[in-house]
Amino acid sequence: MKKNKGILGFSLVLLVVLLGSLIYNTVQKSSQKTTNTQQVAQTTQDKKVKLGVLQLLSHPALDAIYQGIQDELVKEGYEVGKNLEIDFQNAQGDQSNLASMSEKLVSNKNDVIVGITTPATLSLANVTKDIPIVMGGITYPVEAGLIKDEKKPGNNITGVSDRTPIKQQLEIMKQVVPTLKTVGILYTSSEDNSVKQAKQAEEDAKALGFEVKVATIANTNDIQQVTESLASQVEAIFIPIDNTIASAMATVVKATDAKKIPVFPSADTMVADGGVLGLGVDQYQIGVETAKMVVEVLKGAKPADTPIKLANEGVIYLNEEKAKELGITIPSDIAQKAQKVTAKK
Repeated sequence: MKKNKGILGFSLVLLVVLLGSLIYNTVQKSSQKTTNTQQVAQTTQDKKVKLGVLQLLSHPALDAIYQGIQDELVKEGYEVGKNLEIDFQNAQGDQSNLASMSEKLVSNKNDVIVGITTPATLSLANVTKDIPIVMGGITYPVEAGLIKDEKKPGNNITGVSDRTPIKQQLEIMKQVVPTLKTVGILYTSSEDNSVKQAKQAEEDAKALGFEVKVATIANTNDIQQVTESLASQVEAIFIPIDNTIASAMATVVKATDAKKIPVFPSADTMVADGGVLGLGVDQYQIGVETAKMVVEVLKGAKPADTPIKLANEGVIYLNEEKAKELGITIPSDIAQKAQKVTAKK
């Protein structure tokens, strides 16, 4: 009997020792795994990252995207001069510059390249299928031929879309100008994003009962004449996200002001440049979201499996000074929701 108790006691001691050893090993492995994860994350930030950025042209809207990218990268722990090198290229609206600058950014073997606008991203996509490309403010990436699907891009490209609800913008226009019957749509025929938005705007406007007049420009040299002609035929003008027109809004507004025609653009900067009201996007926030996606890619996310992100929708920007100048009374419910934009002098 004593012998059996001795065997039982020994077995219990052995069991306790084995369980203790198992628990110890499990804790050690877990601790080591956590340490390894932390080390990988730290190594990612300690390594000097090379980021290429290609911007179509200089304009407050696009400059705001780039500023948002820079500011957010600092918040994420990436600083120029420490662990980050930025190769910024601005094509100033020149297609040949886009091509040569894309080649340069790829040949310099940047870890990630950002394309600000569709033309810039398309140019980069033509040069590399390997280096990750993050889009900064691309309205229709699938239609532009950049990716296969917004939920699963399927290649080396992902990023942020600046798409806004056009129908909602037109409905707001109707509230702001209750007598509105004829709407003009002005856009650049060579900008794929603008073409797509303009087509959608035309369909939505007709569905809402508006008569629609469409006018296109080829470049900034056409803006004054085309805008003057359009303004003489309509009671308000809608402008989609359009880089060419955005860079010359002063010319558009000069022509429309002469005929007391309100302009409803799709970006806060264009509202500040003389538009009355716009249901648009916050370009700076697009830059912030773009930077976050850059960081995701740097930490191992594959662009092919990373869904496109919508920066924001339905932000109403209001230029109260311009509305007053044109004798337009903004409904109180819209004015209360809107972000007030300071008119540029």
